[in-house]
Amino acid sequence: MLLRLPTSVSEAQECMAEGAVPIGGATLIWATWQRDGFPEQAMSLRELPEANTIGRETLGGAVILNRIDDRVPEALRRAAATVGTGAVRRTATVGGNIVGSTLRCLLPAALVLEARAVVLDPDSVYETDLTEVLAKGHLLLGLRWRDPITSAYRKLSGEAGGPPPLVVAAALHTAGTGGTRLRVAVRDGYDVLTEGTEYDAGSDSEQVLDDLRRTAVGALHATAWEAVRELVTDLLSRPTGR
Repeated sequence: MLLRLPTSVSEAQECMAEGAVPIGGATLIWATWQRDGFPEQAMSLRELPEANTIGRETLGGAVILNRIDDRVPEALRRAAATVGTGAVRRTATVGGNIVGSTLRCLLPAALVLEARAVVLDPDSVYETDLTEVLAKGHLLLGLRWRDPITSAYRKLSGEAGGPPPLVVAAALHTAGTGGTRLRVAVRDGYDVLTEGTEYDAGSDSEQVLDDLRRTAVGALHATAWEAVRELVTDLLSRPTGR
């Protein structure tokens, strides 16, 4: 197998056009290749600058999970820190986790940040929503979002060999009306649900939770709702700032 390491977007597009299979850390596909056979060409974006950005409003698809630090919002940072073992985090990438994994531990955090996906295909680079990326398996060049007021993430303990642990993420954003917008995402099993509500400065946490309870998140089972309630209550109690 020939591993190609493009250093520019145009070179990466050329690799794609020539049939190179995109990989990240290969943590999810190596066993499959060993069983079914290796492709003639593979392509990693680890040398592509556009896929390795880390900042308050951007995260590259080729970034290794253990490189994610306090340059990104708390929800993404904590999500990355809970993925697998240290050995996995030293190899797995953002794109591999969101697009290539069935667990997608980073997805709830990306959704509450209202992140948009930057996609690379053989003919263009364009921005789209995460729903399209997941449905079509696009090659993720990176994520972009607007810096939130604050955010949080929690993964509950799970049983070995059992279903995926429950994940809850939340973020506060400045709303166009002058108020605040709350976004919440829950991974329950392999499904991820996201909802939101807006409120003004005079609202207390119980009012906000009552509004959220009327959404699909409020219809989740008791354990999920309690996790949401605790995380949102913590988020709303924080002082303004990051």
